Amino acid sequence: MKNNFLILLLLVVASSLTAQRVPSRLLDKAGITANTKIGPVFKDGEAQVVPAFSNPDDWITHDLWVETGFDTDGNGKPDRMHVDVTRPKQTETDGLKLPIIYNTSPYFAGVASEDIDIMWNVKHEIGETPPKRLHPQGIQRQGERPVISKNLVGQWVPRGYIIVHSSSPGTGLSDGAPTVGGPNESLAPKAVIDWLCGRAKGYSSRTGKEEVKAFWSTGKVGMTGTSYNGTLPIAAACTGVKGLEAIIPVAPNTSYYHYYRSNGLVRHPGGYLGEDIDVLYDFIHSGDEANRSHNDRTVRDTEMKQGMDRETGDYNEFWAGRDYLNQMKNFKAALLMSHGFNDWNVMPEHSYRIYKAAKEMGVPSQIYYHQRGHGGPPPMSMMNKWFTRYLHGIENKVEDSPKSWIVRETDKLENPTPYDDYPHPKAAPVTLHLSKGAPGRGGMSTSPAANQGTETLVDNYSFDGASLAIAEYTDHRLIYVTPKLKAPVHLSGVAKVTVELASNKPAANLSVWLVSLPWKEGRRTKITDNVITRGWADPQNQTSMRESTALEPGKFYTITFDLQPDDQIIPKGQQIGLLIMSSDREYTLWPKPGTELTVDLGGTTLELPVVGGKAQFESSTK
Repeated sequence: MKNNFLILLLLVVASSLTAQRVPSRLLDKAGITANTKIGPVFKDGEAQVVPAFSNPDDWITHDLWVETGFDTDGNGKPDRMHVDVTRPKQTETDGLKLPIIYNTSPYFAGVASEDIDIMWNVKHEIGETPPKRLHPQGIQRQGERPVISKNLVGQWVPRGYIIVHSSSPGTGLSDGAPTVGGPNESLAPKAVIDWLCGRAKGYSSRTGKEEVKAFWSTGKVGMTGTSYNGTLPIAAACTGVKGLEAIIPVAPNTSYYHYYRSNGLVRHPGGYLGEDIDVLYDFIHSGDEANRSHNDRTVRDTEMKQGMDRETGDYNEFWAGRDYLNQMKNFKAALLMSHGFNDWNVMPEHSYRIYKAAKEMGVPSQIYYHQRGHGGPPPMSMMNKWFTRYLHGIENKVEDSPKSWIVRETDKLENPTPYDDYPHPKAAPVTLHLSKGAPGRGGMSTSPAANQGTETLVDNYSFDGASLAIAEYTDHRLIYVTPKLKAPVHLSGVAKVTVELASNKPAANLSVWLVSLPWKEGRRTKITDNVITRGWADPQNQTSMRESTALEPGKFYTITFDLQPDDQIIPKGQQIGLLIMSSDREYTLWPKPGTELTVDLGGTTLELPVVGGKAQFESSTK
């Protein structure tokens, strides 16, 4: 009876997400004494809040430095990573061992000011050497020992986890140099996990010899984080490090080429016009001031300067080495991926490409997509089940649940709709053909129209995509629309566009938006109302992402490329529009206005991933 009451007490209190002290009279009644060992509690396949773990005043916090096997700051000594630990007191007093949730970041110690002056000047001609940019003043480190970050602590320590943070190489009190996707950003978290599993050395100081052991660790580690902090769990998992059992990346950057380039084109992340990989290096370089000159010289001013190639935008070995899809041979951590379909900073292709590869490798994988922008983790219940299964070893059958969870357009983030997979298994490509209409709007349907000829647009970065989509008549874009939908159309997957074009200059931007019309404006406009998806490409790279070939003015070239992944239901009454323009004011370089792109309508098509395929699409449009 006494044990039953104890279990009942723990489960009742655990049902509250608010950590509170339990009155001593209840503990006495339940038979809990100083000698009673407390451990994690599970219900419905999830770790519950345990009162004995829930008082922050009882948590043990400390920091240390984990030694790596690399030296990237050039001082002749192995770099050491600064690490903090937050754990329940029972790991010290009762010999309790618990799994770890680990979060690593280059941001914990502060970043440079977001000064527009340190961005690249986007006003220059495509293919020419860009104007030099300014570098920011040094970053003043933030934070005090021993707590690097309090992120995740309140959610997970009460549920029976130990939380560990570390600062990335060359940031905060960690040694080394920031490389923005270089090998040390994978090997640094690997070293921390090795330490958590007893295979690497930790020290009580940055340069000392007094060792610190992770005696409280079960050797089971999970990682999570958002954006850059979501990239690093993937980087660690690509090393195949033993002990990293599960990761939950949120909006991760899985390829710095795909972040700063697109199909051979210099293309900036949404909201950060003019940013490039060396800008991000300057933004995070908060490490030891004594090492910054060496790091700047070897990383930013040599490796990055020689490799980033802002002139052509081509893919090369520099970018290939910062693409985690190329490094997944040893990937085995169970993957729960999260992303927003309207994230125009770290675009949804980043998550999809890794999820798809992991699934094909047989790695346990699920993906959670929502309709919002950057960030947005899965619901707490999903994350809890994932970590409970793979870190605590509780057989909750999460691996047998649906592979895809998508928040529909009007639903809340915590209420995703389950699907068998992503893309929707019933989605099939539907090819749409164009009919002329410039400078107004042309048509788009499943039936090709004969003798449509060519239409021409004149590049002018002064007009943004929204203005061009709304415009009734303009020669600065071409736009083609379907008939009004008589029934909703569910798009799921990756749309693809083929454009046959000629330019009057040797180089030009090519930008494509898929839009829903009529365009909606006002306070009640949802993020899903107007832009369906987007894509960008360099016509000079029509045959290879690794080599640009100057365009012969007047000669037609065919280029095919993917738009960003999406899953969206376009409502009845709307029209789906293909918007073709040259420079995209929000994302591309701004060459002088006047470049003319002539599009051959007979050789230009849009391929849409429609749930139900061609029959469903035609029934919704005819």
